[in-house]
Amino acid sequence: MIPAQEALQRLREGNRRFVNALRNHEPLASRPLELIKDQSPFAIVLGCSDSRVPAELVFEQGLGDLFVIRVAGNIVAPSQVGSVEFAASRFGSSLVVVLGHTRCGAIQATLEELQSPAEKRSRNLSSIVDRVRPSVEALMKTDLGLDREALTRLAERVNVSTSVSHLRHGSEILEELIRNNGLRVVGAEYSLDTGEVEFFDLGDLA
Repeated sequence: MIPAQEALQRLREGNRRFVNALRNHEPLASRPLELIKDQSPFAIVLGCSDSRVPAELVFEQGLGDLFVIRVAGNIVAPSQVGSVEFAASRFGSSLVVVLGHTRCGAIQATLEELQSPAEKRSRNLSSIVDRVRPSVEALMKTDLGLDREALTRLAERVNVSTSVSHLRHGSEILEELIRNNGLRVVGAEYSLDTGEVEFFDLGDLA
């Protein structure tokens, strides 16, 4: 783990390189001037906060292309629903992608909590675990409970599907946009091993 001062210095140096790219009109900043006044992201991505899964890099998109919401475990809580509502209503984005990934720490933490409840856990962390719990709890009662690796893999998928369902059916605003404006919500999983994203829960986009 690097010290905080070194981490801050890395960020400063990275931002200097970014600013130089803007000034030199490099591909990184192909549309900086039009983005100063407005934005029109073509897709909304609700992804996990995991540092290994930055949506812009995973999908090779640039400034202004994606409206990205990140939270541990790609869970759907009121603030995430509100963010999706805001982007879909304000910018007209037609696609929402719930992006999970393999070896998700939030899934693993939930499994650990269910198998061996912690005596002391942050209330804030518990709010994440408790939202993942329904996706995992039922699976643990099946034969998968005996196979931790298989259980984890399926739980990651089910957790994404749960978030997809919540966005499709848990917001009057999003339901109306789906019904009348062509908004679509799909699930996806990023593989840490291969870098590939597999889309599922496609609905009528299948």
